[in-house]
Amino acid sequence: MSKLKHYETMFILKPTLTEEETVAQIDGIKALFEKNGAEISATDNIGTRELAYEIQKNKRGYYYVIYFKAPAAALAEIERNYRNNEDLIRFIFIKYESKKEIASWSKMSDEALKKASK
Repeated sequence: MSKLKHYETMFILKPTLTEEETVAQIDGIKALFEKNGAEISATDNIGTRELAYEIQKNKRGYYYVIYFKAPAAALAEIERNYRNNEDLIRFIFIKYESKKEIASWSKMSDEALKKASK
């Protein structure tokens, strides 16, 4: 098994989705991660925010962050699924490699876990 690397992804869903559709999208994305051998360490549900600029005629978006560990190969498949998802208007992946970056990743994922358990 290849070594798991530390990542963070943030994606923005269309604000026009119903609460149920938003939850279904997030659950589907989490399932996609697990199907591709990723381990989700924490999530941060930021919610609906104003966008810095309009994207696909949307002025707002639903922000969600996932801290995860995955084999590098899994990323390509996850990103392919992101690109094919019409409800996802923006996304980013951040890779944490150095000891310092991984320590920062651990701190952020711990804070997201604490926030989620409140």
